[in-house]
Amino acid sequence: MTPATPAVVIVGAGPAGASLAMLLAERGVPVTLVEAARDAQRRFRGEGLMPSGLAALEAMGCGPLLTRLPHRSLSGWSFQLHGRQLFRVEEPLGNGPPCTLVSQPALLDALVERASQASNFHWKPGLAVVDLMHARERITGVVLSDGSRLEASLVVGADGRSSLVRQRAGLELQSQSSPIDLLWFRLPSHPRFEADNVFTMLLGEDGSACSVFHGALPGELQLGWVLSPGERIERSPQDWGEAFAAMAPSWLADHLRRVGPAISAPLKLSVQVGCCPRWQRPGLLLLGDAAHPMSPIRAQGINMALRDALVATNHLLAPLIRGDLAGIDTSLERIQAERFPEILRAQELQQQEARQAQLLRRSPLLRSILVQLAPWLGERIGSSWRQRQIPLRQGLAPVRLTV
Repeated sequence: MTPATPAVVIVGAGPAGASLAMLLAERGVPVTLVEAARDAQRRFRGEGLMPSGLAALEAMGCGPLLTRLPHRSLSGWSFQLHGRQLFRVEEPLGNGPPCTLVSQPALLDALVERASQASNFHWKPGLAVVDLMHARERITGVVLSDGSRLEASLVVGADGRSSLVRQRAGLELQSQSSPIDLLWFRLPSHPRFEADNVFTMLLGEDGSACSVFHGALPGELQLGWVLSPGERIERSPQDWGEAFAAMAPSWLADHLRRVGPAISAPLKLSVQVGCCPRWQRPGLLLLGDAAHPMSPIRAQGINMALRDALVATNHLLAPLIRGDLAGIDTSLERIQAERFPEILRAQELQQQEARQAQLLRRSPLLRSILVQLAPWLGERIGSSWRQRQIPLRQGLAPVRLTV
């Protein structure tokens, strides 16, 4: 294969696609990264890097890069019931650094910029993939929205939970039942969050639930509202401020009412969770949300995507350098075999957390009892919650970059 013909076409410049493109290009593999959007400035991109995701970036040599990007560490996690604190857990939990919020658009731009320093990297923003190319039961490239065709010895679909690559490849996504939907808001920060950035989960007397925290960008709070089935979402910013304030402690409630007019219009996030039983076909691999869309619980999406890229690089580099198509296809199976157990276990743990949250939302009696017993049981409940989070933070399998 000549250098003019890309050995790999990666579809989607999210965390999995951008990091894999950088890793392969820096190791001498011709790579073309195709992205339908013209830039990374989507309204919502997850920011939470757990120790597992931070370690993945360190393995890629991107640790120093993070210090130059908008970022902010969490100082703790607080659970509030009916405006009163049930418990608070301090960061970091267990070994490793604290959960760190990083501007994902800035991170993706930095990964693409670093990949662009390799002469064999080609960047195609603003072009969508509309179809796959085939020859003798093998995927051999992609067709772009401008009618052009890119041949490849491997196509990687990293184009998100609604992956067109997955659909065109005929790979099934098995969705989990009872997904939740979220409304995502941005609003001006409060000085208290500037000094003490606690990820605060609020549960109101009517079962309403939301989380609020200071994001990576200066002066900005982010708020995720759990949307109940059939709930009305056509509210004014001030009305949303009142709804948030009704479940918050007094200092935060005052702030939410005061900044109500400045609360952004909500972005609805339809949460899709699942996993493909098969991530690959000859000449094609799915990674990240294209293969296994994650629940937003504990920000696993970006962290698992980065870990996917490390494992894929380990297995793919040698056969790609050799131009060994049979070896590439065998590597695809090995990548899924290595990543599959961690993904399934992480989704199981996310489901367990979701079930506990649903139980609290649906049981006024349980919430009332917990509020009354919080002075005596809060610390014990917090300790139990802390222990449950550690596997999701640290990762559920050893992942290292070995090439």
